[in-house]
Amino acid sequence: MESTGVLKTAGREEALVEWLRHACRSKDIVLQPIPGDASFRRYFRLYTETGPFIVMDAPPSHEDCRPFVAIAKALRATGLHAPAILHENLEAGFLLMTDFGDLTYLQSLQAGNADELYQRALRALAVLQRIRSVPGRTIPLFTPDFMRKEWEWHKEWFLQKLLGLSLTDNEKELDTCYDLLVASASAQPQVFMHRDYHSANLMVLPDQQVGILDFQDAFIGPVTYDVVSLLRDCYIDWPPEQVRHWASAYWQMLQAEEAFRDTDSETFLRWFDLMGIQRHLKALLTFARKHVRDHQPQYLRHVPRTLNYLLQVSARYPELAVLHDYLTASVEPAFLNKKVSLCVP
Repeated sequence: MESTGVLKTAGREEALVEWLRHACRSKDIVLQPIPGDASFRRYFRLYTETGPFIVMDAPPSHEDCRPFVAIAKALRATGLHAPAILHENLEAGFLLMTDFGDLTYLQSLQAGNADELYQRALRALAVLQRIRSVPGRTIPLFTPDFMRKEWEWHKEWFLQKLLGLSLTDNEKELDTCYDLLVASASAQPQVFMHRDYHSANLMVLPDQQVGILDFQDAFIGPVTYDVVSLLRDCYIDWPPEQVRHWASAYWQMLQAEEAFRDTDSETFLRWFDLMGIQRHLKALLTFARKHVRDHQPQYLRHVPRTLNYLLQVSARYPELAVLHDYLTASVEPAFLNKKVSLCVP
């Protein structure tokens, strides 16, 4: 998770503290801000006599914490480690939850432990993808129309508003190229999809367990979406051959599932690569929007790694040549100029 800040208004802070006094039956409420995600949610650690807890503040005007509560319960019902919801005020957007500590995958991963940590995360993902329903919630579908909306948002926020690029000359060719990504995603088995399954949202827990956070935006979608989010992470990278080894290991895990018995490793790795292109184009629009709309330029530091993934993978597929050439000739130079003007590290 990435850093955000403190509560927006004194009135909301007072309401949260008053709610916690009642929920915890304590007058002594001291909240310590902790890193949050790329949203309007804010997180705090609350220390009590019985131990620390996590407090979520999700302003109802911007966030709905009901999906988080419902999906957390569904994950825990399968044996996965999602936070337990101890107290909730859904109308106000306040939650009190168990504390998984501060040790994220992003903080923990290094060459000596990466294989073991990723194996744990992949095993947990295989369980997560078997979820078929969430009581009380309808999980939306990651449809072709939604993917095309993300492409339009990419053009708007990353290409136009951040980089000042126009697609007038080759937009149709790039749209056709993007249709290949949509077709590949739609051809895959559709499963429960976390949608942000990466190192900043996974926690290292005792007994080789994986804590799972930030799952409220779940979809039903392509089987490779979460695994490519994990292995081609915008926050940390690994040698391409190692990434494909881990992806192949996940394909082998899935062979026990009936839906994957007729899927060979070559097909799976192609799905994985093309899904990564779609996912990383979406990530670029998110980083751009955080800078342009929300005045949070720190997200731009993740753009070079994300662009590098796009360049590496698009170079391997002749059918993506139009996208690769555009990234090479227009997008990368434009971002380098923007990076210099903003002094982004």
